[in-house]
Amino acid sequence: MARRVFFSFKYEDVSRAMVVRNSWVTQGKEAAGFIDAADFEQLKEDGDDAIQAWIDDQLDGTSVTVVLVGKDTCDSRWVKYEIEKSEEIGNGLLGIDISKIKDLGGKTSERCGKIPNGYDFYLWNNDDGYNNMGDWIEKAAKAAGR
Repeated sequence: MARRVFFSFKYEDVSRAMVVRNSWVTQGKEAAGFIDAADFEQLKEDGDDAIQAWIDDQLDGTSVTVVLVGKDTCDSRWVKYEIEKSEEIGNGLLGIDISKIKDLGGKTSERCGKIPNGYDFYLWNNDDGYNNMGDWIEKAAKAAGR
């Protein structure tokens, strides 16, 4: 079954998040939750209601939310909102540590924690995310009855 997956992440981790997203898309899958820098800045200028509406629209039609966790993800109110909204609509949830994916400057970071709490959590590098993410997503979808 083809899955449309929402990827939740702190925007400062966009280069790491793109590695994960691109691995999903190159396997012929559909990804939601990505926005370019100019559009993101415009959304911020338009205010909280615009950001919330964009998130709600992106989540529409998804069955799983993948939380990509980096150094500051745990402090993001928008990631928290995306997790809460995902639970509300019945999406499967899982977390993936992306902190050890090198950014555009070739650096890694630390991870803030394991979120979302109570759901499966994986390490992109150590758990071979490129080859296993599809199985992780299916497991989360089935756990949510999707």
